[in-house]
Amino acid sequence: MVAVDIAVHNVSKSYRVHRNGGRNLFRFKRAERTWALRDVSFNVQRGEALGIVGANGSGKTTLIKLLARITSPDGGDIAITGRLMSLVEVGAGFHPELSGRDNVFLNAAIFGVPVAEVQKRFDRILEFSGLADFIDAPVKTYSSGMFVRLGFAVASQLDADILLLDEVLAVGDLAFQARCMDRIEEIRRSGRTILLVSHDLAAVERLCDRVLLLTSGEMAGEGSPRDMIEKYQTSATKCLPGSNLNFDNGGIALHGVSFAGHDGARPTTGAPLSVRVSYETEVPVDDVVFTVSFIWPSGYICTELTSASATLAAGRGHVVFDCPILAIQRGLYTVDLTVTTASGRVLAKRIRAAPFRVDPGLIVQGDFYMTHSAKLERDET
Repeated sequence: MVAVDIAVHNVSKSYRVHRNGGRNLFRFKRAERTWALRDVSFNVQRGEALGIVGANGSGKTTLIKLLARITSPDGGDIAITGRLMSLVEVGAGFHPELSGRDNVFLNAAIFGVPVAEVQKRFDRILEFSGLADFIDAPVKTYSSGMFVRLGFAVASQLDADILLLDEVLAVGDLAFQARCMDRIEEIRRSGRTILLVSHDLAAVERLCDRVLLLTSGEMAGEGSPRDMIEKYQTSATKCLPGSNLNFDNGGIALHGVSFAGHDGARPTTGAPLSVRVSYETEVPVDDVVFTVSFIWPSGYICTELTSASATLAAGRGHVVFDCPILAIQRGLYTVDLTVTTASGRVLAKRIRAAPFRVDPGLIVQGDFYMTHSAKLERDET
């Protein structure tokens, strides 16, 4: 039987929120109770990596603070087996007037780690943080990235049984983020338990065995990382406002975009894809270029389709893009549409024109599939 390191049963947490400015000199304003979590239940088995995702205000950080015993629930039970260390907020557990060196021991002491163990691991903590030149400076002089580097180094190098991480990958440069990812993978392989809260959905999918989805303080789902991330993306996309912008009296309106896989089927990785953009123009327009941008959930452009320059007659029409292979990973994307002149002047733009779902087809490891072949060659002796 697999041991359970964390057991959460019907946990709820509320906060008092003062409306209309809190209080004045003569009386307190009326306070209302807002529920950050309601009846949340789940277990985390020993050695499991659990991700927690959801929109801002969904209760993720509140849950982590309850597990870290920073605050207490209004109702329900939390049982934790083993030594737990957490990195919940930038600078949490640090005293601003003390040096980085002193704060390493202070932070470890908060989590019950003996001084002898910290001394034994101090060089590893210092090397991982990359703060050797600043370790004896007061931490009030540290940047937010330096805070997180030192906090993560302490939490990850002291061999806690359970590690709670809240948005640790959101702060720090690319080199440090890569070290964090490698260290989390190493901790996973060692059989210890990890809880990761992050808006970096790619990191959650890579690092976690299972994911909880929170919505407005309640459990909205629990399952595989891919399924829960897609469910979260679907609900988030429905809340995104769209726009249809025309520029410089370009006279072009974008009416929509549709997608079809092979023989009209839903788009799947590795299969052909057809993208159809509908437009209308009041007058003929010369040298027009259409662009379809596929946007990651993080907001970055994944890839683009661009048409050749063409002349549009007045009236309604369509631009059809044919892709022999849809090479991007399964998941939910959003699509932006742009119409420009060949010289780059924007005539019309439709932001978040439609969601674009890619179903599983060809198995893709990573974000893209690259058409390829391979052959074996021997060196001549």
